[in-house]
Amino acid sequence: MAKSYEASGVSLEAGYESVRRIKKHISRTERLGMMGNIGSFGGMFDLSALQMKEPILVSGTDGVGTKLKLAFLMDKHDTIGQDVVAMCVNDVLAQGAQPLFFLDYVAVGKNDPAKIEQIVKGVADGCVMANAALIGGETAEMPDMYEHDEYDIAGFTVGVVEKSKLIDGSKVKVGDILVGIQSSGVHSNGFSLVRKIVLKDNALDLNQFYPELNGKLGETLLTPTKIYIKPVLDVLNQVDVHAICHITGGGFDENIPRVLSENQGIEVDEKSWVKPPVFDFLEKMGKVDHREMFNIYNMGIGMVLVIDQNDQNQVLDILKHHQELGFVIGKVTDKPGVNIILNA
Repeated sequence: MAKSYEASGVSLEAGYESVRRIKKHISRTERLGMMGNIGSFGGMFDLSALQMKEPILVSGTDGVGTKLKLAFLMDKHDTIGQDVVAMCVNDVLAQGAQPLFFLDYVAVGKNDPAKIEQIVKGVADGCVMANAALIGGETAEMPDMYEHDEYDIAGFTVGVVEKSKLIDGSKVKVGDILVGIQSSGVHSNGFSLVRKIVLKDNALDLNQFYPELNGKLGETLLTPTKIYIKPVLDVLNQVDVHAICHITGGGFDENIPRVLSENQGIEVDEKSWVKPPVFDFLEKMGKVDHREMFNIYNMGIGMVLVIDQNDQNQVLDILKHHQELGFVIGKVTDKPGVNIILNA
């Protein structure tokens, strides 16, 4: 079947085998509102099943960037799917939305069903963590566009929030405190610099164990992006959160100001939280200016909640209940800009 097409580099049989392999992973993501079966032309979701009064849909799309290059080198593909889910669902969470469904797009140089299964397994793992239904996707075999052992992945999610509970930063006031939630590591931003430091400038072995990292370098860097949906939604159900910031590309300097008004700024104390050791490792090996690190990476804080100072203890207790480390890392001030009090 389709011998001419296969001669061009596209295997329909491999595509069929990939679909067979991923069905069991997709079934794990079923949730209220999910409709239809894999193979439909369009993914469907019944919003009425949630019985909301004034639902506002919030969408997000993202990829994983050059973190994929490390996955190729390590031949490890079972967590990169969680990364792409996290990058999307954490963004819609910043508006107070719960994710409803997710779609993925995987473009490959050569369809390897076993590898596709590992990638989609990671996507399904992330969807389960986010309570998002994996309702569709696309796997495109594109010879000559990608090397045989390489691929790209992107995702798209839609979440929902009651109109009255939409978070847009309008409640943020001077004196509010910033509660940072610990990241799992570098997450999925800044990997062009990571690769320059690790591979180009220092020619480090990704399989080498580093005591300061308490693990192999490659595995540490591939630690999947944390998904904050369940703990933060629990906070939102109990506390009036004024704003949420997902700390991604651009670090503190670009992400936190997005929820502030023109006459507001933040003061952050670096000593107030514990950083994963990977950031000191990258800073040292790359000879990166310490302050600049905060403009590139999350520096150990993956998400920031802006709340009234009277709600501090309740928020920290809720996060602790979900086994998440939360820290009061700073406050909103009347001086525009991002002032980070650095460790001496």
